[in-house]
Amino acid sequence: MLEAINISKSFPGVKVLDKVNFLFYPGKVNAILGENGAGKSTLLKVLTGVYCDFEGQIRLHGENMQFKHIKDAQHAGIAIIHQELNLIPSLSITENLFLGRELHHSLGVLRTSEMESVARSLLRRVQLEKDPSTLVKNLKVGEQQLIEIAKALLANAGVILMDEPTSALSDSEIDNLHRIIQELKTEGKTIVYISHKMEELFRIADYYTVLRDGITVEAGEMKAVSEAHLIRKMVGREVVIRPKGQKCKESSTILKVANLHLQHPLVKAKNVLHDISFELKRGEILGFFGLMGAGRTELMECLFGMVPDRMSGMLAIDGKPCQFNSPKDAISQGLAFATEDRKMEGLVLGMDISSNISLTTLKVTELLNTDQERQFAQDYIRQLAIKTPSEDQFCNNLSGGNQQKVVLAKWLATKPQILILDEPTRGIDINAKSEIYELIQRLANSGKSIILVSSEIPEILALSDRILVMAEGRITAEFSAGEAREDDLLKYAI
Repeated sequence: MLEAINISKSFPGVKVLDKVNFLFYPGKVNAILGENGAGKSTLLKVLTGVYCDFEGQIRLHGENMQFKHIKDAQHAGIAIIHQELNLIPSLSITENLFLGRELHHSLGVLRTSEMESVARSLLRRVQLEKDPSTLVKNLKVGEQQLIEIAKALLANAGVILMDEPTSALSDSEIDNLHRIIQELKTEGKTIVYISHKMEELFRIADYYTVLRDGITVEAGEMKAVSEAHLIRKMVGREVVIRPKGQKCKESSTILKVANLHLQHPLVKAKNVLHDISFELKRGEILGFFGLMGAGRTELMECLFGMVPDRMSGMLAIDGKPCQFNSPKDAISQGLAFATEDRKMEGLVLGMDISSNISLTTLKVTELLNTDQERQFAQDYIRQLAIKTPSEDQFCNNLSGGNQQKVVLAKWLATKPQILILDEPTRGIDINAKSEIYELIQRLANSGKSIILVSSEIPEILALSDRILVMAEGRITAEFSAGEAREDDLLKYAI
């Protein structure tokens, strides 16, 4: 149904795609595999008219296409679910779904009730129990991802491109998406699917194509290959994610949390977090596991002083009680917080790498001291192996994995005692994930204390010294690394 023929695309200082060729089949899930920076997202932007200045040819139903604008691709029947959410927070669910394709009466008046009725139907289809008038800014990341999926369904497109659609979804939401994909396949839709979750790809993909450094390496049927084979093709070598070897020995407590409660932002009589108590040891990796909506992110926001007016309870650093009225207070006590949403909260995408890394340390680097700022950034680019032509590259031109490394560099620059990592490998390929795992382990071995929030059980099991499980705003279980099992974690998370 859709062909990409000799597609090449360059940015200043780097060639992202080099004569890339793809075939996408109707009624099938066509997977694109590759490391972060391999060119996957760039290819999708070429196919959807975001990038018009490229070399090569796009054919749809055998006809040559010239997309000069995003709407050209939409009118041709191509829709995309973005890796980085493409919603307007201050608009409602309905307004986001119909943005640019509003329904009007003959005199130009919006057909509001009809749009809300369609929105309700789409929300039922993606199994999201929300009122269509809800503002997007009041939704969690996983819920916003479901709105992106609903937008693609509304377009009734023949080709649906999905860029990491499950990166922020719970297991039940992923199962729901896969159900929707099976329905779309029976309707003859062409699904182009990008994911770093190998188990997921082997479950739903029919065909695959591997990209490496902007070049097409291999293509074929998923049933004909193994996971190890695909990883070798993606990175050009064997990649093994090793579990944390040396577990944290018994050491002193650096952070103590007792009887922490968090009030609901809208309903005063309701709490989001209930009686949370735990300790974090020096040099320990403490894992927090739970399903979407369990309260993990809200807890991390409490620890970082982001919601002081709704929080009660006791925090102590090195045995001394403390109160954080702002993130600035938390940073001054040696805390750092890499949030789960790197696009909205982790980076200023329109600024370069150097400026982003220096944001947390302006006093150290001296405001507007460009040479010092660049040297500072170059050090972290080397340490974290950030793939970029220079520290002057804008962050919106980096792959998701390299953006995540810039976020980590920004916080490591503060020399924290306690590093909070909320979904640090969301949307990151297996090689970049391995590098971040090694970095987390090195930091812990050097005496840093890590709080790791993750929805991926293998990640939690591989890295954590201890694991706390959360459900419905409460800690429901605690396991040491040796005794934790996948089925037990899921049992207490549910």
